[in-house]
Amino acid sequence: MTMIPSRRQMPILLLILLLSSLATVSSFSPVPLGLGALLFKPAGMKTRPCLGQESDLLKAADFFTDAFWTGKVGGTKNLSEKQQRSLYNSQLVEFRRRYGKKLGGDRRAELVLVENGNEELMGVAAVEVELVPEKSLTSTAKTRAPLMSNVAVSRKWRRRGIAEVLVKEIERMVRIEWGYDDIFLYVEQRNKPAIKLYQKMGYNAYWIDKNAKTLVPTTDGSMQNEPTTLVCMKKRLNKRGLFSRFFQ
Repeated sequence: MTMIPSRRQMPILLLILLLSSLATVSSFSPVPLGLGALLFKPAGMKTRPCLGQESDLLKAADFFTDAFWTGKVGGTKNLSEKQQRSLYNSQLVEFRRRYGKKLGGDRRAELVLVENGNEELMGVAAVEVELVPEKSLTSTAKTRAPLMSNVAVSRKWRRRGIAEVLVKEIERMVRIEWGYDDIFLYVEQRNKPAIKLYQKMGYNAYWIDKNAKTLVPTTDGSMQNEPTTLVCMKKRLNKRGLFSRFFQ
């Protein structure tokens, strides 16, 4: 059954359109990086694209509501039933719009899932070719490029290299399948673990917007629009080291 957001849900949905562009790690096939990926890699782990399958979109929306929104930096650690229901419905609408099956147009938008050998969903990440502002969210000058977003890992599987695997798979898709040399992402400045991970993986600050807004679940069961500082990060994907060709 298709879920249509109510008028009351529309403000939340509009903010999720922006928040869905955040490449956020809430704590965090391709060659994994780091000790977490090398030493604690879950058995049978594999990544796969959603390809617009409705069952995967439903699964991902439910997963993302818990993995991303529960304990979001600056928000409550536990969602109320009302918050869960509202966020799930809005998230599903957004996932369908961005990553569902499309007829014609630019199809360079994909949601990637990572599962273990028991087909348990451990993490998600997405990428979409869109117009990226050059100086801030309100910049009129924009460049069309891949924007990574919706990076989330289950609390159960954090510190196991899952986020690194997702990011590397997104980068592989962008460079090998889509033919792009650059990739961008947005992350809140206060999300220190995410920024640390991206810096380790070669991302650098492209611009900083101190006048951004973010949606935060509050302890009283509501959703609040709060000011935040947003960092746009960029990575050049075609840099080649001496031994890089041995690790593709």
